[in-house]
Amino acid sequence: QVRLVESGGGLVQAGDSLRLSCAASGRTFSTYRMGWFRQAPGNEREFVAAITWGSGNTYYADSVKGRFTISRDKDKNTVYLQIDSLKPGDTAVYYCGISLYIGGQPRLTEADFGSWGPGTQVTVSS
Repeated sequence: QVRLVESGGGLVQAGDSLRLSCAASGRTFSTYRMGWFRQAPGNEREFVAAITWGSGNTYYADSVKGRFTISRDKDKNTVYLQIDSLKPGDTAVYYCGISLYIGGQPRLTEADFGSWGPGTQVTVSS
């Protein structure tokens, strides 16, 4: 079993940048793909970005392309989410998860991921 813990959130102003971290522990050798999702109050959890652990291939939601960058550090078993030019609409709890599927076309919905961390709050003031 893999345990995930997110960090790096906070209260920032519009235009600022943040780097979120997701540290994995436990049976990390079985991880194929990791993803970041976010959930704003009253909304469903939505896909933000994902990265394939071995190849480094990345995937992004259209709404965040150009501002969000996902990366991973294999030695630290950590996935990062760099967020630039933050907007009030980015306010949400950000979660990382592990893909339940290996290989094939990437599946990038909430139902396709598991082992969720507790999340980290990002609040962007205007």
